[in-house]
Amino acid sequence: MIKNRTALRRTQKTLDVIITYCVLLIVSFLFFFPCLWLILASFSKSGSIYSFDGFFPKEYGIDSFVLLFSDTVMYNYRRWFLNTLFIATCSCVLGTFLTILTAYCMSRFRFRSRKAMMKATLVLGMFPSFMGTIAVYLIMTQFHLVNQPWGLILIYSAQAPMGYMVQKGFFDTIPYSIDEAARIDGATNFEIFAKFILPMSKPMLVYTALTSFTWPWSDFILPKMLLQDKDLYTVAVGLMSLGETEFARFAAGSIVIAIPIVVLYFCLVKYMINGMSAGAVKE
Repeated sequence: MIKNRTALRRTQKTLDVIITYCVLLIVSFLFFFPCLWLILASFSKSGSIYSFDGFFPKEYGIDSFVLLFSDTVMYNYRRWFLNTLFIATCSCVLGTFLTILTAYCMSRFRFRSRKAMMKATLVLGMFPSFMGTIAVYLIMTQFHLVNQPWGLILIYSAQAPMGYMVQKGFFDTIPYSIDEAARIDGATNFEIFAKFILPMSKPMLVYTALTSFTWPWSDFILPKMLLQDKDLYTVAVGLMSLGETEFARFAAGSIVIAIPIVVLYFCLVKYMINGMSAGAVKE
C-alpha cells in the first residue's frame, strides 16, 4: 500500500514537471517567434513585406543593413541613432540624479506633508503618462522647446523622480545608525549621502540608470509630438517614417536599436535584480 502511494506521488510529480515545462516552452515560443520573424525579415533581400513567402522572406541578404547606414539621403539612420543616444544618455544622468535625491530625502528626512506627497505620487502614478501630452505640448510651446532635443531631456528627467518608491525602499534598508555616527564625526547631510550612502547603493544606482535610459531610448509618443525636423528624429520616430517597401530596413533598424539594451541588460542584470529585490520593502 505504501509502495503504491509512493509510486503515485512520483507519477504526479513527474506529470507536474512535464506539464510545467510544456507550458513554459509554449509561452517561450509565443514570445520568441515574433523576435525570430523580425530578425529573419531584416535579412530579406527584396526589402518589401509583400514579397514574403507566408511569414518568412523568399531570399535572404544583408542589403537592408548596408542601406541602413549607407543610404542617408532620405532616411538618415546614423543621425537618428546619435540623436537617440544623446537624449537617452542625458536623460539617464539627470533622471538618475533627481530620482536618487528624491528617494533619499523621502527616506532619511521627516518633514510636514511628507506622507501626503508620497500618497499623491502613488495616485498620480496610476494614470498613464500620455494623458498629459496636450498639457506638455502647450508648456513646451510656451518655453520654445518644441523641436528641441533638450525639451525631451527635461521632460524625461522631470518625470523620472515620480518612480522613486523602489529607490526609497532600498534606502530604508540602510541602517540609520550610519547617519548618526557620521553626524557625530561632523559630517554634513550631503557628505553622508555622497561618502557613505552612495557607495553602498551601487545596485540601486545601476537599476535606476538602466530604467532611466530605456524609456527615452524606445519612446515614440513624446519625440513624435515634439520633434518636427527630420534631422532631429529619434530612431523610433524615424523608423515609423519609412515607406511600405522599406520593411526590411525597418526590421534591421529595430534589431540594431535593440542591441545596446540587450547588451546592457545582460551585463547589468545582476545589479538590476539586487536593486529591485532590495528596494521591494514597505516603510
